[in-house]
Parts: sequence; C-alpha cells; structure tokens
Amino acid sequence: MSKKILRLAILCSLAAASCFATDLPKTVYQLADGIVRPSRLKGAQEAYMPLIVNSNHAANLLALPNGDLLCFWYAGIYERGDGESIVMSRLDHGSKQWTRPVIVSNHPGWANQNPVAFLAPDGRIWLFHTTQLAGHSQKNDLVWALISADQGHTWSTPQTTFPNPGMYLRQPLVIFHGQWLFPVYHSAGGSITSNAQNDVSYVEISKDSGKTWKECEIPDSGGEVQMNIIRLSEDRLIAFFRSRYADWIYQSESADGCQWSAPVAAKLPNNNASIQAVRLADGHLVMVFNNAQATLERGKAQTAARRILSVALSIDGGKTWPWIRDLENQETQPSLLPLEDPEYSYPSVTQSKDGMIQVAYTFRRETIKYMAFPEEWIKHGTTEGGKTSDIHSENVALLELPQTGAYPANLH
Repeated sequence: MSKKILRLAILCSLAAASCFATDLPKTVYQLADGIVRPSRLKGAQEAYMPLIVNSNHAANLLALPNGDLLCFWYAGIYERGDGESIVMSRLDHGSKQWTRPVIVSNHPGWANQNPVAFLAPDGRIWLFHTTQLAGHSQKNDLVWALISADQGHTWSTPQTTFPNPGMYLRQPLVIFHGQWLFPVYHSAGGSITSNAQNDVSYVEISKDSGKTWKECEIPDSGGEVQMNIIRLSEDRLIAFFRSRYADWIYQSESADGCQWSAPVAAKLPNNNASIQAVRLADGHLVMVFNNAQATLERGKAQTAARRILSVALSIDGGKTWPWIRDLENQETQPSLLPLEDPEYSYPSVTQSKDGMIQVAYTFRRETIKYMAFPEEWIKHGTTEGGKTSDIHSENVALLELPQTGAYPANLH
C-alpha cells in the first residue's frame, strides 16, 4: 500500500470521530485551545489540549534537549474502540500554545493505547504503545514501537517489539549502566478489578539499544502494576507501583535493575489508577497521583474515585512526602464546566531545562490538561483529599502520619 493511500485510510478512519468534537459543550470546545495561560491556582500555568475527537486519555510527556515539549496520548470515540489512535501535540520552546494534535499511529480495526516516549542516547525518539484488536481484552495486547530521527516530526512504520500477547505498559524507560530498563506488566486478561490480582510486573532489559530484551520478574508483584522506575543514584533504583487493591502506592528497590525487592506499601494512597513520579535536578522526587483509596480490604481488587489529583514532594528519596498540593479537587475548586462525575487521572510528569515541573493528565476523558509550576509552588498549597463521609468512602494521605510523627505542615 502506498503512503498516499495509507494516509487516506487513516484520515477516513477518523473522519466520523472527528465530527463529534464540534458537538461537545461549547465551553469544553472553547477551553481546549492549547493556549498556555495563568492557572486559577496562583503561581502555575495551564492549558487544555486542542480536540480532534471526543475521548482523550493517558498523557505521556517528553522534554527535548532543544526546549520543545511533546505530549502523546490516545484518542478515539471510546476506550478500546476501532481506530483509537496515538496522537501528539508539541509546545515549541518559547511558545505559549500547544499545536493541534497530529496522528502518529492509527490502524483501522485496532485500538492503540498507553503511549510511552523515550529519548535514546543517540537522539532518536522511540514511541512505544500497546495495541489490540478493537473491543478485545488486554490479554491480546501487543507492544509496537515507532522511531523518529527528527525530533518527532516524522515517524517510522510501527513494529512489534515484544512477540508475546498480554503485555501492557505505561511508565517511561530508564537508562542504568548503559542498559535500557523498560517496566511492563502482564495482564491476566480480566479488567482492572476482575482477575487483576494476577497481573504481574516485569522489567524488560536491553543491552543493545532495543534489539533484544531480557525479562526480569518482580517478586510478589501480583496486583502491583504500572511500575515507575526512578534512578536515585549510581547504584540505587526505586520503583513505585499502582495497586489493583486501591490501597497504597507500593515501592520496591534494586541495585542492578533486574533483581528487585518485593513491593511494600509506601506513604501515599492509591485508587487503582495510574501514578507517575520523577527525580528532579536537585535530587528531590515529585509524585502526581489520585489522593484517595478504597476501604482497605487487602486481597480484593477494587477501585476508588478519580476526582482528586494531587502532587507530592519528597526530599528524602521517597521515605516521606511532607508536602502535598491538590491540582484538581471539586471540594475546593469549583468546576469550570458542569459535570456529574469528574475524572482527573493518568498523570505524566517531567522537568524541563528551565527547572519547571511539567504535568499533563486526563481531564474528564474529554481532553488532556497541562500544568507547569516550580518546585517551591508545591509547598505553598494544601490538600483536602477525599473525605470519609462522601459516597466513595475515600481515605487520603492526610490521614497517614509521616515517619516524623507530625502532620505535613501544609495539610488541613
């Protein structure tokens, strides 16, 4: 098939979906213009990504050496729907507006999800994503990879990276002693609650720049997924996990990237939704997460609401998180738009060359929201978290005392 015909097929497959964007509430459509403006949260900036289809989810940020910022996510009519595509928007260095999203990977009859961008040492960008036959379960997922040699302007044809079906991904790759560490998990084939306790995490390791991979299983990781690896020092790695039990964020450590300790509960709650953390230039850690958990019942896969999204700061390698600030919370921030069950989820976080913390996340499944703020900004806000009196019976970080025995200074 010629490139011209392939391009026409891609555009036709999205034509029906694209028309729905203008049918969204006018306020949503006007909000999603990509322009970076001062946030209602003083001291931060924000933008709402332009729309090409109704459903948008699972942002992934990549900061480039030239100062550009790329944001990838998947877009379609609904999750796992036919023609669901990986799209990309760019914030050029010095610009105040994100570009209209462009299609990076689209395959009629398939649903593409969970993009993960990686800047290799040779300057090429690798883009990994899962794909499955439209409407099928995660147990049939494959992982595809595309490569860009021109900073994301053009891309290669997708190729299958791992031949075994059922592999899922979410978090970035890490380079450690010349090796590529790629955190993944194998889906047991249910849902995020059905049979989810049998989802197991692994690290795929490549010593030849992605040509071949060795698989290392994380011990006792059933139900702990979407492993987020961070390099703390030359010989120490820490990883954080989403929990299918909707209880806590879990963590594990390694000295070589292959042998890991069994995950144990950290000091921050989890609602069985994606998290992401990053190590800043000063060595501090920043975590973006839903500050809520279900009623604790270990061994039972469950969920809690995604209504509250928070950012936490650790200055001791993740042992404690003394500062937490809400990015989205309907309790304290009246909604810009009418809604019944808001969802703010699947965050991506990175730090740009100017030191700013860059965050992108799902905004009501309708668009991707972007925020930027300095590290110090986290210390000058508060978190309400979910309240045990609401219908979701959420428990939150403020209910758990740090190791110092004192509440974080900025918590209510």
